[in-house]
Amino acid sequence: MGDDQAYLDKLLEELRLRKYSRQTERAYLYLIRKFIRSGLQPREFLLGYTEKSRSSIRSAYFALKFFYGNILGQKFDENIPLARSRGKLPLVLSKEEVNGMLETTLNLRHRLVLMSLYYTGIRLSELVNLEWEDIDFKRDIIHLKTAKGGKERIIFLHGKLKEFIEYFNLKREGLALVSNLGRKYNKRSIQMIVKNAAKRAGIRKRVTPHTFRHSFATHLLEAGADIRHIQKLLGHSNLQTTQIYTHVANRDIKKLADLL
Repeated sequence: MGDDQAYLDKLLEELRLRKYSRQTERAYLYLIRKFIRSGLQPREFLLGYTEKSRSSIRSAYFALKFFYGNILGQKFDENIPLARSRGKLPLVLSKEEVNGMLETTLNLRHRLVLMSLYYTGIRLSELVNLEWEDIDFKRDIIHLKTAKGGKERIIFLHGKLKEFIEYFNLKREGLALVSNLGRKYNKRSIQMIVKNAAKRAGIRKRVTPHTFRHSFATHLLEAGADIRHIQKLLGHSNLQTTQIYTHVANRDIKKLADLL
């Protein structure tokens, strides 16, 4: 296929021009490098992923499709039935479990991480890139400028999060909201903060940063919030994505139980 590195350099260039995330950049570069070196045809290459996870084969498929269409300038003729997820319901914490994690976290910076995840419902990648200047304390809003897909959005600044920052007079050590000694936390650090907090609170569920996002949406729905408002807060393009929370919210389930 010629100069492998030239193809990879072009691939990186095209990905960056389209503002793909760094995570996608790394994944596509890895997959296309592997594909070129394999010497296989696309279908043969994809067959090697049939025993792996659904997300793995989907990533390989879309990486090849991007490569053929945008780098080689060729039509990608493979039309395979992509495996869909099994529709597993999201794990949701109770309000008591959330409070337990907050109360047992004595490190103020770590507690800020947990509160920011729960009271905003933002993604891990969005929290990592959230800066102090993105928070408007006078208007009680947060302007997410590094949201998924490059789509900016406005969310509310919850009173409890605002009060926590002001009460403890948390200093701006750097640009990032969640940081330690001026250095912003990376994704791995935040994942460990969440994992350790769940362990201290005696929660046996597999709690991740995204669990707070699921809990945020579900608790709002249970409290009577309109699902379209929740959709906007979460930054979902499709309402169907948000509707999964109707399956885990127990507001209507409780009503049914009262009938017995």
